[in-house]
Amino acid sequence: MGKPLIAIVEDEPAIVRLLEINLQAQGFQTASYGNPLLFLARPAEQTPDLLILDVMMPEMDGLELCRRLRQSPDTRELPILMLTARGEEIDRVLGLEIGADDYLTKPFSVRELVARVKALLRRSRPAPSENAAHRLQWGPLSLDLQMRQAFCGENPLPLSGKEFDLLQALMEHPGWIVTREGLLERVWGYDFEGESRTVDMHIANLRRKLEQSGGQAAWIQTQRGFGYRLTPSAENGKVEDVQ
Repeated sequence: MGKPLIAIVEDEPAIVRLLEINLQAQGFQTASYGNPLLFLARPAEQTPDLLILDVMMPEMDGLELCRRLRQSPDTRELPILMLTARGEEIDRVLGLEIGADDYLTKPFSVRELVARVKALLRRSRPAPSENAAHRLQWGPLSLDLQMRQAFCGENPLPLSGKEFDLLQALMEHPGWIVTREGLLERVWGYDFEGESRTVDMHIANLRRKLEQSGGQAAWIQTQRGFGYRLTPSAENGKVEDVQ
């Protein structure tokens, strides 16, 4: 396998150079774009393995680019790490609602950024031996773990990579409470300190997409102060793990 390609969409040359130097030193390839329009116009062969995306940019902001990428089947599961200005909580919340996988606020620690990039890449590409020929079923919900496709009855569930991983974590233990910390460790791959908005926003997106595909948001229950659980039973069937 070749080196993972990290795309950087950022209009501050100093930050771009900082990211390029440190990511390349860690063995990554990089491709940089000064604005979202340049990224959208990139050659087809420059499909990145992960996108580092700044929010505030001229012509088109990072939130709009994230929205467009999540609407396309080709980039629905592209890991997106969003960069936001210090104190701009609204940007972080909107980014997570739209489908960003993680965020960092400026100024940021390069060491932490590299750690999060590695965690997102690791979690976005499960080893084939882990998922080969497995399918999870919970009532009307089903997950093809090899093809990473989700369905609610006969309707496709258009989930991002992190939404898919969250639903898988809940479906593997229906009726059990899974803590926010446990979900962050399982899905994002690092220990969590501070607010839990990242997990909460992805759960909110997952509930919304369940409703849009004919399911119910109430299938995912909030256990206040602890985390989330998938309801223990489903009206249309039982939970099973099929090979």
